[in-house]
Amino acid sequence: MSKKTPISQIRNIGIMAHIDAGKTTVTERILYYTGKSHKIGEVHDGEAVMDWMEDEQNRGITITSAVTTCQWNRSLIQIIDTPGHVDFTIEVERALRVLDGAVGVFCAVGGVEPQSETVWRQADKYDVPRIAFINKMDRTGADFFNVIDMIRERLRATPLMIQIPVGSEDRFSGVIDLISMEQITWDDETLGAEFSKGPIEPDMETKAREYRETLLETLSEVDDTIMEKYLGEEEISIKELQSAIRSATIARELVPVMCGTALKNKGIQPLLNAIENFLPSPKDIPPVQGIHPHTEKPMEFPPHKTAPLSALIFKVSMIEGRKLSFARIYSGTLKAGEDVFNPTLKKKEKISRILKMHANKRERVEEAYAGDIVGILGLKKSSTGETLCSSKDQVLLEKMEFDKPVISIAIEPRTHADQEKLEEVLEKFTIEDPTLKVKIDEDTGQTILSGMGELHLEIIISRMKREFKTDVNVGSPQVVYRESMDAPSTGHALFDREIAGKQHFAEISLELSPLERGKGIEFSFQAPEESIPENYIPAVEKGAREALESGFIKGYPMVDTRITVKEASCRESQSSELGFSVCASMACRNAMEQGAVYLLQPIMDVEVLVPDNYMGEAIGDLNTRGGKVESIEPRNDIQVISATVPLAKMFGYSTALRSATQGRGTFSMKFSRFDKE
Repeated sequence: MSKKTPISQIRNIGIMAHIDAGKTTVTERILYYTGKSHKIGEVHDGEAVMDWMEDEQNRGITITSAVTTCQWNRSLIQIIDTPGHVDFTIEVERALRVLDGAVGVFCAVGGVEPQSETVWRQADKYDVPRIAFINKMDRTGADFFNVIDMIRERLRATPLMIQIPVGSEDRFSGVIDLISMEQITWDDETLGAEFSKGPIEPDMETKAREYRETLLETLSEVDDTIMEKYLGEEEISIKELQSAIRSATIARELVPVMCGTALKNKGIQPLLNAIENFLPSPKDIPPVQGIHPHTEKPMEFPPHKTAPLSALIFKVSMIEGRKLSFARIYSGTLKAGEDVFNPTLKKKEKISRILKMHANKRERVEEAYAGDIVGILGLKKSSTGETLCSSKDQVLLEKMEFDKPVISIAIEPRTHADQEKLEEVLEKFTIEDPTLKVKIDEDTGQTILSGMGELHLEIIISRMKREFKTDVNVGSPQVVYRESMDAPSTGHALFDREIAGKQHFAEISLELSPLERGKGIEFSFQAPEESIPENYIPAVEKGAREALESGFIKGYPMVDTRITVKEASCRESQSSELGFSVCASMACRNAMEQGAVYLLQPIMDVEVLVPDNYMGEAIGDLNTRGGKVESIEPRNDIQVISATVPLAKMFGYSTALRSATQGRGTFSMKFSRFDKE
């Protein structure tokens, strides 16, 4: 973060994986070996530095992505440790949006699990180069080569083994580095801080040579220099190998794979070397792309501190009542005390303090530069996904897209004092979390919270009580549906009313027609050009979209529908934007009344892991829940059942599965799609 670290030595990385693969434990070891922590914090003891929220410590899972900075050799590594639970994918999404590289952590027993696939696809979306670390090599059932096959098949990635393990399960003792052809063994007395490199054990030599050949073959396919030397049987230096691996990793042609056991302190230092050697610096990735907010002309700024400022807010936290915004600076310099411009809000904001983050500890700095990830105090209005730039060189970076909530609960304050605090507390949560939605039910007066899953809402309620001392009564979870239609229908409306002494007139005929599933809402204006002035068309679209947003059957948003305006008419001096917006809304409601509107329910992809002898019970239970089993595949001595199940039928599933399998079955689920009931 200091001026001394050149941008080519900065590594902005994320650590991502399925829940329980050991991401936070890997991060804790990185902090210990880089000298950031003087004691190793354990997740299972509730002492992990990165899991600093009380709910994280109690549950042993990561909820918010924590940011930290550490030094390794000549490189400054800025790390975001992201959650693995499906309810918090938003945290992964917004971290990957601002990172240059990532480490995918896989459990040597579970391999590529559903949430690993989700985060991997998110990284694909943002073109993030990756390294894979196969953790928990000491666990019973650990199988390094099985996980390599799963990376190839499930993630459609090309793994490049740069290490192989020496032994596995309780016999795992170290790794063989296939680049330098050395064996690395860790010292248990020093908690793995000391390790030795030496010749490969005789009984591992044949295997090591065989996998070294595989490494060279795989590299030859993507690097011409290595191919010429390999085919000519010439000596290839370590430097040449590292350079070829780096280029292929940054180009996302290969994924270097390493292994170890973070809990037993083995494998972390070579992982840090690989982060430094193979993952990109901000200079190795293309310059940030954006558009000019007024002309929409494409723009790009180089990652240099003298370039115009461009930064993206990727997360907002309310800590001790103050708003802390996390931002990635892509270009230029950010200075404390100076103004920045937010082109989304068309407003200036003042930077009062810039903070260098280490989980929940922070250090003040006066300036931050291209490539840095910092915390900012002082931004009053700016929120997640918005750009900060200078008012002279304005740029709008690509916004983030967030999933829609799938589950709701009704809450009511317990006392009058809670009532007074509730609104303020919920506002803080919605600022922090764009996937949390709050609305008041007009019929019952209850506050409805909608989120990404049961755990998501459970933690919001827990934080309300614990952090903000606000007690609420909670209703049972309700599924959030969508509405759609299966045949075209037409609607007509005439609006002719005097409001505040002014006449407003508009007349519209439109058609609502179904679209393919997942297409959203489309709008087209097909009335004759001369029928209404062009500047009223956006008001027509706004009114029509708002009508669909509040649905028809139960007030859920309509999706996958095309709005086509067929006819429109106005009266000179009596028409207005308000009139056309209201009239379009009325015409849409009229069309919905005439049409065949139906409910869509959220369908989840569910993966259940059960021992062989409980498979019948598990499948039977899924069938009673209206699930469709898509595949069953054996993995060691367990069966992996993949199915799709309506979310409404999944409440209480974890308890049912535990009792049916004597506590040995586990499952994970993620949102798949909305479909007909």
